[in-house]
This record gives sequence, structure tokens and C-alpha cells, in this order.
Amino acid sequence: MTAEGINKLPQHVAVIMDGNGRWAKSRGLPRTLGHKAATSRVRELVRACAELNIAVLTVYAFSSENWSRPQEEVGVLMSMYIFYLRKEAQTLHRSQIKIKIIGDTHVLASELQQVITEIELLTQSNKGLQLNIAINYGGRADILQAAKSIACEAVEGRININELSEDAFTQRLYTGDQPMPDLMIRTGGVSRISNFLVWQLAYSELYFTDTYFPDFDRQQFDVALQWFAQQTRRFGKIDEQLKGKDLV
Repeated sequence: MTAEGINKLPQHVAVIMDGNGRWAKSRGLPRTLGHKAATSRVRELVRACAELNIAVLTVYAFSSENWSRPQEEVGVLMSMYIFYLRKEAQTLHRSQIKIKIIGDTHVLASELQQVITEIELLTQSNKGLQLNIAINYGGRADILQAAKSIACEAVEGRININELSEDAFTQRLYTGDQPMPDLMIRTGGVSRISNFLVWQLAYSELYFTDTYFPDFDRQQFDVALQWFAQQTRRFGKIDEQLKGKDLV
């Protein structure tokens, strides 16, 4: 599938990569092997978005609630982030992909924090795909940290709280001045957003599929993009307004 083959492409795609553990369990494998299998799909997704000139891809790697999972699984995931961020850093950089880790990274292991700092610095001037990786991320916490930031600025006299706008608030979220997600994809057969980009997804098209993420290949992604292209995005308007017709 090429950009020319799709009528309407999203600027920003957000993905909840669900079903890794269940994919492994269905094959009699440890859950952790499902997470490892998912890494090839992440690469494929990144390549597809870059090829289609989609501006932003945000993937939900680890939520703030995922700390409650078995300690062994959490440990494997953290080690995977360190390994793959280091392994893929130069390839991503050569492809002009800009990396940003969104979420509360202060509680992560020092080695992972160092790797995050290195890859963000390495890719910060790149002009291609913006790849956001959500690690220890929660949508409510994102809103809370933005509110605290604004409160501090107001106390210090750097912002007039009466002039606060939605745009100003949005700037203080982890995704900053990036476009809002046009399309949110969740794999794994679950139909909810699970505290992912709560503010940002207000007007996103939500696409749910039963496919487990390790099986969510380029063909499946193209199906989701075709589905998106068929949606009418009204943003509060009616069809006649979108078509430029006389409303009288």
C-alpha cells in the first residue's frame, strides 16, 4: 500500500499494542516471548509510517498500571527497552526518525534513563517520523503533570490563568505541540483506551481489532488505514457544512 493508494491518511497514529502475552499463551509459550515477538511488528509499523509520510506514531509500550504485572515480566520488559533502544538507535537515526519517550521516566532504572537520554539527544534534530514511545505512561497522570506545570507558572507570574486556553494546556502535555492523534488502533480484542492519551484522543477515530499485536502486520495496518479513510470526521459540524452546501 502506498500513500497514493489511500484516499486520506492520518497525520498521527497512536497504537495500543495489546495481546502479546495472550499470543504467546495461545502457542504454549511464556508471556515474555510474546513481547519479544512484538518487536518485529513495531519495526514494521515504524517503516510503514515513515514510507507513508505519516508525521507521528505513538506506541503504548508500558503503562503506569503495568507495574502490577508479575515482577519477572516487568523485568524482562525493562531489559528489552534497554536492549532494543540501543540496538535500533543508529538505524532510526539514519532514517531521520526522531524519538521521544513519553511518561514519567524518573522512576525507571538509571541505565534505562541513560539510554533514553542518549537516543533522544541523538535523534532530536531529525526531520522524519516523530516516534513517541510511551513508557510508564498514564493519560490521567499526563493531564495532572500539565496542570501542575501551569499552576507553577501561574504562581510565578509567567502565565495569566484567566487567559489559559486548550491550546496552551495541550502544549504542556508530553506530546507538546504535536498534532492530536487522528487514528488510535488497539489490537488484542479489547475495546477501551486504558488510560492512553486521554486528553489527546478526544476526537480520534478508534479502531479495534481482535488481532494480537504480534500478528498485526503491514497488511493489517493497511486495513486500519483504509477504514480510517472511510470515516467522516465532523468535529461537531454536520454533513452539509463539510460539503460546503447552503444551510438555509
